[in-house]
Amino acid sequence: MNIVSMSEIVEIIDTLEGRLKKLFEKIDHLEQTSAQQKQELQNAATTIQRQSDEIDGLKKQYETLKITNSLLGSEDNKRDTKLKINALIREIDYCIAQLAD
Repeated sequence: MNIVSMSEIVEIIDTLEGRLKKLFEKIDHLEQTSAQQKQELQNAATTIQRQSDEIDGLKKQYETLKITNSLLGSEDNKRDTKLKINALIREIDYCIAQLAD
């Protein structure tokens, strides 16, 4: 039979207390790290949303510029320009016909 002395029990308890203290310190550190990462994630999500909105605005500006260039007769968009002018002429003719009635 193994008989454990009182000093060995105290040593075991001290060892356990030391290990528990280290575990609690690790838990605190991990909780702090988790909170920091959650904040960083929130900041990243905000940045992504802001950049997405900016991209949408830039796409709209690009489309507006593309239409403007085609209406101004840009060399790159001659076909588009002709189609838009023809569409505008048809709309004007329709309006004139409506006014004439």
